[in-house]
Amino acid sequence: MATQVQYTRLGGPEVLEVVEVPDPQPPAGGVVVAVRAAGVNPIDGKLRSGVRPSPPITEPRVPGSDAAGVVVAVGEGVDDWREGDEVVVRNARGAYTTHLVAGASQLVRKPAGVTWEQAAAIGVPVGTAYQALISLGVVDGTTLLIHGGSGSVGRAAIQLARRLGATVVATASPANHERLRALGAHPVAYGPGLVDRLREAAPRGYDLILDAVGTDEALNASFELVDDRSRIGTIVAGPRAAELGIRAWGGGNPIPMTPTENALRDDAYAIALDLIAAGEFEVDIARTFPLREAAEAARLVESGHPGGKVLLLP
Repeated sequence: MATQVQYTRLGGPEVLEVVEVPDPQPPAGGVVVAVRAAGVNPIDGKLRSGVRPSPPITEPRVPGSDAAGVVVAVGEGVDDWREGDEVVVRNARGAYTTHLVAGASQLVRKPAGVTWEQAAAIGVPVGTAYQALISLGVVDGTTLLIHGGSGSVGRAAIQLARRLGATVVATASPANHERLRALGAHPVAYGPGLVDRLREAAPRGYDLILDAVGTDEALNASFELVDDRSRIGTIVAGPRAAELGIRAWGGGNPIPMTPTENALRDDAYAIALDLIAAGEFEVDIARTFPLREAAEAARLVESGHPGGKVLLLP
């Protein structure tokens, strides 16, 4: 029997339940992956609570879209993967489980030098960061402001933007400043006087701004710092993007991402895995939980201050 975490009604972490289900069988063109680590992301809680709209629940829903593990069964028509292959699953559906069904095209090979925790931590944060930076137009010489530099997406965006040749200023609470400096950003504290501090950090101004928090403070500061709002992108305030005249990717944006934007998110997996294996990209793991403690993991993520990536270890 496999174990999975599911919910049958919307609500807080308390609606999550741990159940035993029959081992899944691999479909044609797919595989079954024994999950070694699964990422817990803010979007999981937003969907579970109903903050982010989703179709009505007609059957138990298993959260999670980031997973890494070992292929344990291969379906008909799959030629490129074998039992025992260590993989990362892109855009997983129902990753809070011991055994995950995935299409062969969703798999990315995990390098030997990457841990299970690192592999499961990159999906949503790195994919989001990489796609947003490329779509926004970050290139060598760009001065980039990131609102929310201490979150998982923010930390990934700092490292990727620096590799693209950008100068990065990132907002964060003072407790996270030392870490952001180590990643290559100039940290600036939130709160009264934010715009003045941001101007002092980049006297020549900002070329582009990436919002990863969606607060009025961050958005209003952005509007004071750049005249052309198309140079501002958000991954959080999607429902307000059209009204505000800024760009948005995901984050509740009613306009779907383009095939090119989705492809960028997929490309990010292999890029990040190679960088991690080479020791050129850091993944901050805040805490790991057993699968059966998924509700506690969700509470930590939804506190807004996990301090890095939170993972489930089946």
